[in-house]
Formats: sequence, C-alpha cells, structure tokens
Amino acid sequence: MRFRAVIFDLDGVLADSEPWWNQIDAQLLKEYGADYHGQYHREVLGVSYTIAIEFYKKAFNISASTEEMMKRRGAIATEFFAKSVGLFPNAKSVLEELREMKLRLALATSSVSASARPFLDRNQITEFFDVIITGDEISLGKPAPDIYLSTAEKLAVAPRDCLVIEDSLSGIAAAKAAKMRVVAIPDRRFVDPREYEEEADYLLNDLSEIPALVRSSRSE
Repeated sequence: MRFRAVIFDLDGVLADSEPWWNQIDAQLLKEYGADYHGQYHREVLGVSYTIAIEFYKKAFNISASTEEMMKRRGAIATEFFAKSVGLFPNAKSVLEELREMKLRLALATSSVSASARPFLDRNQITEFFDVIITGDEISLGKPAPDIYLSTAEKLAVAPRDCLVIEDSLSGIAAAKAAKMRVVAIPDRRFVDPREYEEEADYLLNDLSEIPALVRSSRSE
C-alpha cells in the first residue's frame, strides 16, 4: 500500500484543542441555562457541529434552534482558537517531513472555517495543505464519509491511496466509510486507546510516528 496523500483532522490531531472544547461547550450551554462540566465529552468527540448541538439539546432539554446554537458555538470556538488553543509538539516538523516526501496533504475538520483557518494561519501551517475543508462546507459531517470523499476528490487522489489521521471514533468511521486507511492517535487523557484497536488500521502514540509509517508502506 503506497500512500499518495495524507489527510489530517484538526481537533485533537494537530490542534491540542480537546481540553478546551469542554470549556467552549460549558460557556455555550450556560447561555442556554444548562450546567455542563464535560460529562458528555466522549459523546461529542469528533462529530459534526450539528450532531453535537442536537445531542446537547436533547441532553439538557434546550428548545433553541440548532442553527442558532451552532452559530454561537462557532463564535465561542473562534475566540478560544484565537487565544488559547496551541499546536501539538512535532506537528509542524511532521508536516514538513511529509512534504519533503512529495505527499499531497489535506485538512478535513468538523470545526468551522472561522475558527480553523485563523488557527492554521496563526501557527503558520496553512501553506502545508493542498486542500482544506471545514465543517461548514459539508452538509453531512462526520461520521458520514462526505468530508473525506470531497477532500480526496479535490486532491485528485483515489480514496484507497489516502491515509487519514484521526483521534475520534466518529472520524475513524467517516474515513473507513470513505474506503480510506486510518491512523488513530487517541488522546489518552480522555479515552481508552484499546477502544480504537479494532476500528483503525494503525494505532500510534503521537504524530512523530507518521513519517516512518508512510515510509514502511512504500516498501510493502
């Protein structure tokens, strides 16, 4: 299996954002009268904004419109991504190394453009990606395969030649539904990595292991 493209998720993969999402959603839900302390983190990890908001509305019996809450969540997330969220160690060096290997790189994230793109610019990694697709550009978000299929199409690379880097089970499901190979790098602060062993094709500890995996695939 020789990979021609690597597609990255953003939250929890390149951006060390998962610890902040509980605060983002706590602020959001407080505005709608709900007291949230991160107890549903696993249920909303990696899913589209629509799925996350609809889950919260049901869990906390909120009557506000999904569209209204999605816009507010995006605004709050944008502020956090601008001020608080940082890159994972090795993220930029791994992107540089993969670029040197002549791979096409893409980003496919459930986060909205207003938070994702300024974050990429601030951390000076936008230029590494041939294609960037954000959650507000796709009608059906993860775990549906649409975002990954659209990314492959824009890359002009067949899904079977793409390697996806994910941290969530919903993201892995989306990539597998798109007929792509998937690396899982679960955030051990929040999840049990054993849950990922049967879902992903590869289970790694951190980003720094990706270039060696790609090299080994070229010798198979």
